[in-house]
Amino acid sequence: MAITRDDVLKALASVTVDAAGTTLPGSGRLSQVVVDPNNRVMFSILVDPSEAERFEPVRRQAEGRVLQMPGVSGVFASLTSERSQSHPAQSSAAPRPVTPPPVAPPRPGAPPNQGPQIAGVRHIVAVASGKGGVGKSTTACNLALALQAQGLKVGLLDADIYGPSVPKLFGLSGKPTVVDNKAMEPMVGYGLKVMSIGFLIEPETAMIWRGPMVQSAITQMLRDVLWGELDVLLVDMPPGTGDAQLTMAQATPLSGAVIVSTPQDLALIDARRGVTMFKKVAVPILGVIENMATFVCPNCGHASHIFGHGGARIEAQRLGVPFLGEVPLDMTIRETSDSGRPVVATDPDGPHAKVYREIAAQLWANLSGAPAGRTAPKIVFE
Repeated sequence: MAITRDDVLKALASVTVDAAGTTLPGSGRLSQVVVDPNNRVMFSILVDPSEAERFEPVRRQAEGRVLQMPGVSGVFASLTSERSQSHPAQSSAAPRPVTPPPVAPPRPGAPPNQGPQIAGVRHIVAVASGKGGVGKSTTACNLALALQAQGLKVGLLDADIYGPSVPKLFGLSGKPTVVDNKAMEPMVGYGLKVMSIGFLIEPETAMIWRGPMVQSAITQMLRDVLWGELDVLLVDMPPGTGDAQLTMAQATPLSGAVIVSTPQDLALIDARRGVTMFKKVAVPILGVIENMATFVCPNCGHASHIFGHGGARIEAQRLGVPFLGEVPLDMTIRETSDSGRPVVATDPDGPHAKVYREIAAQLWANLSGAPAGRTAPKIVFE
């Protein structure tokens, strides 16, 4: 049966947000409710950062009410905030949409956003790039496996909502198990705990989602997954500096970010934007990785710098951030990635796995010096 927005609003009318009995739809806090063709429902609840802990039970209650509706296949519900507003208008007007605010640097002395920690997860690291096509997902996959090879407990979240690649990289299929209609068990690939939006949708589905829907999906995959005890949770970010990155910076206690780039000038321009964006939201840059650095001909052994060479190292030095290392442009890495057999797992003693292990060792050294579970900053807009 088809679910309509009015159906959802009727269900949410039984959820109150205060002692006076103000309903969630009537509070002015509810974003636009979106119902996709598969009867998945997405919405967010507008709160001040200081209200996040108090409103978490409201979010869960709202999510539960919608899940009880006949025909609903899933719910993405999250808390979100924009310009500080301690007392949203209490009116019966139609809920106004919540749109993601622009990124601006934190004001000196501003109080931190007390975003809740993820139980059991020591460090959360975003693996990002300014543009697509630089091999970020392949790097994140092998980097996670290389960290695991050091004896660490590692998880990988595929937050690339529009183009999830992790299921293919790990050769995983199927859907996660839902426990008590509340949380999902992550999939496991080569010993890693893995979660991706790709496990929840059909492979050829086009994700035509607006900002609040992206925020809700990422928040749910972070907080409604039973990650267990992890030393590091790597998050494979979508390319760019948009909603997903802002959500991670505002709502997640990131320990830092890793930027992946090819050495060519066009990619470095966008990598620079990625570094700048994370710095503006007070997320430490743990390092830059130069991917597709050198191509060695398998026949004659001649080394060619197809995309240039050394550009990411120079850019890291210019920006004053660590350089983690270079990954070659090699058919073995491409072939193992396409076949769901990551090179670090399937050829752990090979030269390519060694490169990733060295990068992982440097990353862990940089990460060990960072505070665990850095509190996410409050973004203040002037």
